[in-house]
Amino acid sequence: MIIDGLLQFAAACVGTIGFSILFSVPREHYPLCGFIGGAGWLICWGLIHGLHMGTIEANFLATVFITLASRIGSTVRKCPVTLFLIAGIFPEVPGIGVYRTIYYSILENHELSLFYGRETLGIAIAMVLGIILVFEIPQKTIHKISGVGKKVRRIS
Repeated sequence: MIIDGLLQFAAACVGTIGFSILFSVPREHYPLCGFIGGAGWLICWGLIHGLHMGTIEANFLATVFITLASRIGSTVRKCPVTLFLIAGIFPEVPGIGVYRTIYYSILENHELSLFYGRETLGIAIAMVLGIILVFEIPQKTIHKISGVGKKVRRIS
């Protein structure tokens, strides 16, 4: 399970960095984007496979982490939060759910189509709610968490 987790993390990092390149993220931010995306996916994957949590709940918690990490990273790096958030959320996007919904609709398997459609919609709503929840945290609190703006005391 640990090796699987490391492979999942590595694949999500590479995928996130690849998306960062397509999204025109400045090169110096690739490692942090990759880490945020990889860690978010590892959280989601670990909750689903390790703790047997539902996909919607796991995606919500992973999105909360990704959004919080993106806000902290943007505060520390002094750049827009969307740089890290859009790239970092990439592994969480339920693309396979949309594909399966359409696929089973074409095959006229309405039961599976509805199942995947509801699950995909649930994941999308959970992601939106996770992002909104973290953006309700005041910026002053994010500054305190990240340690930005601390005054350095000189001892003379």
